[in-house]
Amino acid sequence: MTLPEQPTVEQLLAIIVQLQERIVTLEAENAALREQLRKQDKQGPKPPLLSDVPHFVKANKPKKEPKEKKGRRQRDRGYSRPASSCPARTVPVTVENCPDCGRPLSGGWLHAAREVIDILPAVTEVVRCLVVGRRCGVCRKRRLPRSQERKAALAAAGACALGQHRFGVRLASLIAHLKTVGRMSVRTIQKLLHSLFGLTISSGGIVDLLKAVADAGKKAYDTLLSDLRASPFVHADETGWREDGINGYLWSFSTPAIRLFVRDRSRSHDIPERMLGSDYRGILCSDFYSGYHYHLGEHQRCWVHLLRDNHNLKAAFADDERFPEVQDWCDRLYALYEEATSVCWLRKQDRVRARADFQRRLVDLARLCTSKEAPQATLAARLLQHEAEMFTFIEHPEVPSDNNAAERAIRPAVIARKVSGGTRSAAGSDTLSVLMSLFGTWQARGMDPLAACVDMLRNHA
Repeated sequence: MTLPEQPTVEQLLAIIVQLQERIVTLEAENAALREQLRKQDKQGPKPPLLSDVPHFVKANKPKKEPKEKKGRRQRDRGYSRPASSCPARTVPVTVENCPDCGRPLSGGWLHAAREVIDILPAVTEVVRCLVVGRRCGVCRKRRLPRSQERKAALAAAGACALGQHRFGVRLASLIAHLKTVGRMSVRTIQKLLHSLFGLTISSGGIVDLLKAVADAGKKAYDTLLSDLRASPFVHADETGWREDGINGYLWSFSTPAIRLFVRDRSRSHDIPERMLGSDYRGILCSDFYSGYHYHLGEHQRCWVHLLRDNHNLKAAFADDERFPEVQDWCDRLYALYEEATSVCWLRKQDRVRARADFQRRLVDLARLCTSKEAPQATLAARLLQHEAEMFTFIEHPEVPSDNNAAERAIRPAVIARKVSGGTRSAAGSDTLSVLMSLFGTWQARGMDPLAACVDMLRNHA
């Protein structure tokens, strides 16, 4: 449709009427086409004619349902980093004027977003407590607030101190956390506090504060010891620990919810017997160290230690033709353990019979080694000595067949020993034992150790 060079009003009105009629016609055609497409979608796509498909095109295969990946849960979102739900500030970035023509721009849309996560400068708060005395106008006596009133006033002001120390419980908990969980030295803690908070604390002040935290947690430490003695099974292990340059040992006793440490110069059976009690009736899980032989109750020896020695023996004599029976003997021992780990689902009566049967088979395997010169003679003698303590986990499925729990519990102490080299006094060893026990227990129970320490110190104060 073309317009005249100078159309009149009547011509324009006629053109508008024609355009309106055209719009109505196009809308009707559009609606008919949409309905036709909707019907085709319901019926599904029609297969193409064979004559239209080239010979080199393969037929379409039906789409398979996605299978769930083994050992890995299906993600309900992508792998992108999730955005923070409540940012503290939002900074809009836009263009005010067009860089080409200079025209002011308005409106817009969200093109992209970026987050910057940072920390604010730490603030140290010093609260000064002014004790004001007053005189009674009747009895003319001077009155001063009592100690409990002073503590209540400080607590109301949000400043709770640990005993007579001038440091609050949050700072004391942070220092204990850095020392125990962070495994930092005292000098490193000094530098960190000065860099973050501008605090200057002497080495002696930090050591005294750590001792005060340990003294406040002594009651909780004794409670852990009582709970440990009431536990149905306990993992025990020990590692070397020097005190003032003198060799000693750090003992670890743990359950799924308890970590307990004690340092002693001796490695004899007196320490586990003193910690667990001579009348302990639970199951003791340990390695083959003779210091645990004192326990007359149920015992579970660590199969991981045994199988490690078994693997080393097999590897050492893999190509030695003088002892061809070593490989078969080691394989049979490993197969016996693998079979034993698969019968824990039985009923209790069946588990008791299965334990006796596996013990008999273990003894038979150990007695195959008749010569003391055979490479497997040492392992065979160990099996005969502890044959009643190897398959306790079959009768008691809640007890693991290894001592890995004790190994994992004492591992942080081993790393701390590499950092510090040990302690310098008996008081330092006691402080270390209490702090490692408390923080290790809080972590084992899934608690925030820093918040748990603050709560403990506030209750003690």
